[in-house]
Formats: sequence, C-alpha cells, structure tokens
Amino acid sequence: MGLRIAIDTGGTFTDVVAIDESGAQYAIKTPSTPSDPSIGLLTGIEKAVAVAGQSSGAVEALLNGTTTATNALLEHKFEGLGLIVTQGFRHIIEIARQSVPDGYGNSYFWVKPRRLVPLHLVREVPGRMTHDGAEIAPLDEQAVVKAAGELAEQGVRCVAVCLMHAYANESHERRAGALITEHFPDLFVSLSSRVLPEYREYERAMTTLIDVLVKPYCKTYLGHAAEQVRAQSGDIPFLIMQSNGGVVSHAAAGDKPVTMLLSGPAAGVLGAIHMARLAGYEDILTLDVGGTSTDVSLVEKLTPQLTSYSLIENYPVKTPMLDIATVGTGGGSLAWVDAYGGMKVGPRSAGADPGPICYGRGGTEPTVTDAALVLGRLPSALVGGELALDLEAARRAFQALGERFSMAAEEAAAGVFEIAAANQVHGIRQVTVTKGRDPGAYAIVAFGGAGGMFAAEVADFLDIRTVLSPPNPGNLSAFGLHVSDIKRDYIRTLVRQQSSADGDEIEAAWAELEQLGRDEIMAEGVPQDAIELARSADVRYVGEGYEVAVSIPTGVSGPQAVAAVWSQFHTVHEQTFGFEYEGVQDVELVNLRVQAVGTVHRPEVPRLPAGGKPPAPHTTRAVFWRAQGWQPCPIYRRAEFSAGATLEGPVIIEEYGSTIVVPDAWRVEVDSYGNLKLERQP
Repeated sequence: MGLRIAIDTGGTFTDVVAIDESGAQYAIKTPSTPSDPSIGLLTGIEKAVAVAGQSSGAVEALLNGTTTATNALLEHKFEGLGLIVTQGFRHIIEIARQSVPDGYGNSYFWVKPRRLVPLHLVREVPGRMTHDGAEIAPLDEQAVVKAAGELAEQGVRCVAVCLMHAYANESHERRAGALITEHFPDLFVSLSSRVLPEYREYERAMTTLIDVLVKPYCKTYLGHAAEQVRAQSGDIPFLIMQSNGGVVSHAAAGDKPVTMLLSGPAAGVLGAIHMARLAGYEDILTLDVGGTSTDVSLVEKLTPQLTSYSLIENYPVKTPMLDIATVGTGGGSLAWVDAYGGMKVGPRSAGADPGPICYGRGGTEPTVTDAALVLGRLPSALVGGELALDLEAARRAFQALGERFSMAAEEAAAGVFEIAAANQVHGIRQVTVTKGRDPGAYAIVAFGGAGGMFAAEVADFLDIRTVLSPPNPGNLSAFGLHVSDIKRDYIRTLVRQQSSADGDEIEAAWAELEQLGRDEIMAEGVPQDAIELARSADVRYVGEGYEVAVSIPTGVSGPQAVAAVWSQFHTVHEQTFGFEYEGVQDVELVNLRVQAVGTVHRPEVPRLPAGGKPPAPHTTRAVFWRAQGWQPCPIYRRAEFSAGATLEGPVIIEEYGSTIVVPDAWRVEVDSYGNLKLERQP
C-alpha cells in the first residue's frame, strides 16, 4: 500500500506525518540532528514506515520543509563569500539604502549590521547594459576570470554575480556564470538575473548573496538526503516546501535555495488553513510555537497574506513568501536576567542540543519547557513516553532563579510563562494592530509542540474568544506539506507609463512568463489541465518610490488584463495609503508577475465517531495557576475523545507531541474532524 511521507526538519524535533492509500495518518516525532539534518529526516522515514507497518519500498513520495537555509543565515556563516559587480559599483553593499531602522531616533545610535561581504572581497568587471537591456559596453571576459581567480585565492567558495540592469538583459551575467563554472568548477555561483530579475541593485545583490550563501548547505543536505532516499525507496518524488507556500523538486530548490528561507513555517500556515476550513473558520491567526521561536501570520477568507520583501535579521530578502512574523520565544527559549535585573525570555535558546534542563542532556539554564513542567502543565514524559522529563532538575533551576526575585520556584516559572506569552502577543500585534486589524475579530489556530499550552493565555491578552487546536498540532507543519500545491513565481521588470505604454508589449511579456511557468510545472509531472496561472503587477504613481501589488482576476488576459492594471491600481492605492490621484497623476507599471500553480490531491481528514460524552479523566495532577495557586486538575487523553464531547476548564488534554491547556473560564468542544474548539466564556 503506497505511503506519502511529509517531514518538517528543524527545531528540537523533526516532525513526520505519513498517509497511506486508505487515508490513515501516522504522526511521529524524532529528535532533530542539527549537525546533519538528513540524519533526522532518514530516521523519520524509518519510523514512519515502521509505524505504518510498511516497507521502505512502499514510500511513493517524500515532502520536506526545512530550516537549513534559515539556520545558515541566522548563524552568520558568511566566510568564503564573494561578490562580482559592474565596474564602478563596488560599494553597493556598503552604501545600502542609507536609511535608519525605526526605533533608533537618528543615525548616531544605529550601528550598521555586519556586511555579508567585506569590501576586499568585492570585484568589479567592465561591461554595461542600459535599463532597457541594450549593450553599451561588452563584458570583459578576461576580467571575470581574473576576478573569480583572485576571490578563490582568498578562500572564497561562493560567488554572487550582480551586474547592472541584468534584469533587463541577462546575457552578460549568464556568460560570467559560465566562465566561472568553467575555470573554477568547485565554486558555488548565483546570478542575480536568475535569483531576482528585478530592478533595485542593493536588494538584488543582497538576495543573490543570501542565495549563494545558503547554497552549499542546502545543496549538500538535499543531495545527501536524496541519495539516501533513493537507496531506501527508489527514485521517488522528493519535494521541498518554499517560502511562497508551494513545493518544488529538490533539484529546483537546491538551484535557488533562497526560496527555502521560510520553508517550515509556510507549511504550518497551509495546514492551519486546511483545518480551519473544515472547522468553519475563514479569518484566523496562526500561532506556531516550536522549540526556538513562535511564528504568527494573518489569514483572511482562508487566504494567507503574501509579501515579496522581508528582513531576515537586518538583511533584506526579496522573494515571494507568506507574510510570517517570528518572535524568539519557544519551548527551548532561555529565561535569563539582564544587566538591569529584569527577567527576560528568549531569544536565546537551548536549541535541540542540549535542550531544556528537564531533557537531561546537559542543559544548565532554565527554559520555557522547564517552566511548564514545574507548573504541572506537562506530563512526566513527551512524545509517547520516549523522552522522560526530570522535574526535580527543573525545580532546582527555578528555585535558584526565584531566589533572585524573592519568589518561590513556581512563581518564577509562572512569571517566565507569562513573559513568553506576552512575547507571542507582540508577534500577533505585528500582523494585526499595525495593519489596522482588531485581533479580537479572528480565531487563533494553535499548533507546534507548545502552541496548545500558550494559546488560551495569549487569547486572554488580546480579547480573542476562540482557539482552534487541530489534530496532531505538534505535527501540523508536516501535515501542511500534504496539502501544498506545486508553485513557481516569475517576475519581469518592465517600467512603462500608462500614458505611453504599449498594451501588446505588456501582454506579450505576461504571456511569456505564463508559458515559462506552464512548462516548468509540467516538467514536475503535473498535467496541463491541473495548472492555474495568476497574474499580478507592481504599480505606482509616477514620482513614487515604491509600488503596490495589483492582482488580475483569474482568466482575464489580453487588453482586458492590461486595462485592469490601470483601473484597479487607484482602488488598491487608496486601500493601502488612504488616497488616490485618478485623473490627476500618471500611473507607472514597474514589474509584471506570474504565479504558476500545479494543484495536487488533498488527503481526506479522518472523522471521529459521534459520541458526545467525554471520557473519564486519565488522571489528576496538581497544576499551578497564577491567580488560584496550586489546584487539582483533571488530565485527559485526546485520543479517547469522540465528536461532540465538551468540557469546562480548567483541564489539560495530552496527546503524542503536544499538550493543550484549557484554563478556568474556558470551554472546549470536539468537532467531527478532531479539532478542539476552545471558547472563552463571558
């Protein structure tokens, strides 16, 4: 019987969801292996096959979300990175955008972040294109070879090539890349015209640098994993989640790894949307609490918010991605005291190794997970009993921490828990309040290993009345891979003003992007009738510095699509900025975009039998609540619930991979798909 396996690699645990031909689902967790993520991936496959009672030959497809690209950037592995630019543009990275981030007041208090490439590893080569792609100076091929040779001699192994106006004509960059590969085959090379064929040299250079920076790690991981998977299961599809919420083949992902930066979190958003649709919710906030961080996003009418620009730390990245805000608070986040004597939680983390103190792997600093154990909100072992927890070691750590504030151990743990929840609230406000949305108008979908522990407390902070906990919430990001389509994004810079634009030229450029998308999606094995193409454009008023995205209705093409750009822009501009200048100011097209989507079959979610009556508690445990102190609390097993069962808080519901805390004044009901619907009572 065929088996499709989805694996979310990263964090403290590697999460696995396997689905067989009958629709049966198997959720597994295995410890992550940061030194070589492919080990955790292969262990996950072996566990999934064993739990499903299958052989490795039964695996039909493997889907993977991974933090490999993100970790390489966050760990500042910048050594061995070089940049080749057009003559006269050596200081692109140094000059940057000449802007100071919000919150610093003025430039005297802001220190520029470390540059990805120091100036002595930037090389200039003669050759020049105009903004419309005409060659005004030929590429100096000898200079390209010399520049690459000098960089290689200085220890560079990753070279980014960003030549002026390569988005309009890629021939110089393409030739430069071929020369570097021919003379220095051991160098990794990324071309800006392939990574980001869009104007604005600084962002194009930075995105290309980040792509080539993570390429050795991603290509090594994906190549090794693919080799092992092939040995175990044959030549099966091996698909990788991208930041835009779609999957591509592992080979395509390795060639352009910058698209993998939000790979894991994107899959979680898609899984949350799928379960929210089944539960009857359209407007949701996703709360994904993992081992090292919390990822939050806004979803309206079951559609995630998209962006083409993001900052990873202080480094700009331009690539289509789901709009996800990340805060450095997760189960492994450390509780520490700053220089002023204040309690802090995160962003420092115990990580997967050694992990929290209670894991017994050598951790010495208290974490959020240790706090939850001290408060009685966690059982004595996790992941089905595989990981025993050391309560006494966690208590000793919080006794020492509490003494610094004249608190008992449980009071210190409750304070840490509340600070962690407040950090998550800040993340939700980033995607709601700062965008004019009221958080109280949304339901929270809580997942990740620790999402269910925090969701009700976070909801109380924000006056949110509904929390949804999907089945196997600790593995929802892995499940999200099963409901992901194959996606590719394409862009072309074409600066044209409405008053003088040639509609046929715009339509021809769009059609060319669509054909490219159709061909590449079909190459992934998707039939043509399962491919959907979506057009959009980046547009502004003449004189503005930045654009707004205008989406073209599905199925509209030709003169109607071009007309929609001009007509809809004014409405979008007013919605975004509160004003429009229709009939007063000329409109300027900047970029054309196409997203090609190959739709895939979505698995059926098993339904629970109707019952209505909740099971008897599995046990009772003393749990500490900040307002009531220690109270006996019934503990339930989620696997024993039937559809329609209801409970009044306070209760704790445990399952493999996650724990759901239902405080006082909250009520929980189980729906037919196994979702736990928590409602705050008036």
